[in-house]
Amino acid sequence: MKNKKDLGLLTVTHGVNDMYQGAIPALLPFLQAGRGYSYTLITGITLAATGLSSLIQPLVGLLADRRPLSWLVPAGMVTAGVGVGLSGVGDAYVWTWFAVALAGVGLAAYHPAGAMAARTLGGGDTQSMSVFAVGGNIGVAVAPLYVAVVINTAGISGTWLLALPAAAMGLVCLLIRRAWQVEAVTPAESTGAESAEPPVERRDDWRAFGALSVISVFWSIPYVVMGSLAALYVISRFGVSAATGSATLTAFTAGGVVGTLAGGWSAERWGRRTALRYGYLVSVLAVTGVVLMPDIAGVLVCTFVYGTVLFVPFAAQVTLAQDYLPTRVGTASGLTLGVTLSAGGLLSPLFGMLADAWGVRAVLATLIGVLLVPAALAWRLPEPRTAPAGPPGVPPAVSDALSTQLGAERETR
Repeated sequence: MKNKKDLGLLTVTHGVNDMYQGAIPALLPFLQAGRGYSYTLITGITLAATGLSSLIQPLVGLLADRRPLSWLVPAGMVTAGVGVGLSGVGDAYVWTWFAVALAGVGLAAYHPAGAMAARTLGGGDTQSMSVFAVGGNIGVAVAPLYVAVVINTAGISGTWLLALPAAAMGLVCLLIRRAWQVEAVTPAESTGAESAEPPVERRDDWRAFGALSVISVFWSIPYVVMGSLAALYVISRFGVSAATGSATLTAFTAGGVVGTLAGGWSAERWGRRTALRYGYLVSVLAVTGVVLMPDIAGVLVCTFVYGTVLFVPFAAQVTLAQDYLPTRVGTASGLTLGVTLSAGGLLSPLFGMLADAWGVRAVLATLIGVLLVPAALAWRLPEPRTAPAGPPGVPPAVSDALSTQLGAERETR
């Protein structure tokens, strides 16, 4: 890692920021119990957090490729905190919806800038990205406990207390005037290898990036659906309280912490594509256990395992996306994280309507089929490609064409 101190501080901001990502699903059981919302209205709140962010996050990534946007790290975090803090202050559903939408804007603004800064500080390796990502996982895991304490103590109208960590961390960033700069990461830095070979030119591989984006979409659906419905699932199936139901969400997000660290290590040990392939395959088995286990203890164990294996591919997906588009790292970060955080949320009202019609257990069973898609596509992902640097002044496309022609001539001789 290039700068452990700065990466550590950045990881803390990620934890605080993503605590608000986890706070939104953690609030849903309390909103349903206190205000009588249907599953459709509940998942509509999830849509509020992701609707605008699905548009904003890729745009932020495009802008980040053109100018430094490191100030979005504290600004996005504080905006997310303010949005969640306001969500319960008003009684109207519309108030809550727009407050959560504001939080979604903050989450969208933070992630592309944060991911680019993490790539710079860590030299582009997967383990550094997993350290940055696990900060967010810890924040998401802590959120259900923090929300339960606040709501049980102050009621739904006391959500303003949830904004305090963002305000405190924002003040820290302001006092130390931290600015996370973004620099180019060379191929050697990205792999952690030292080589005496001549430098190679990195080329954008939009086809591979497109395939990875599809995988990210099918990652986000089971992530968002489980995050939105896990607590409600055990409440409806086993008749437990909202606070007890939150334990399921905690098990899921705690598993994400373990899985993100394990994913970074396994990607460095066996390769990023291997982490994706086996992570998705085991996820299919884990979500099957969530649906079929006959008691709440078994469901909690399977939910933890599911959160673990679902997050094994996460850091590998982010760094692969950045390496597929090495000349547009901000765009890759914005699109990948935007898809990851938003696509499942955009579809969440559909799953809410299905839950109203069929029950939550049946909806969770559909995730088995959803996860089979990325499990299959992950086996077709290529390694990020490189092209030998051509003669000075020769464009990469021309150099590639010359190389292809020379290769064909050798084959005919």
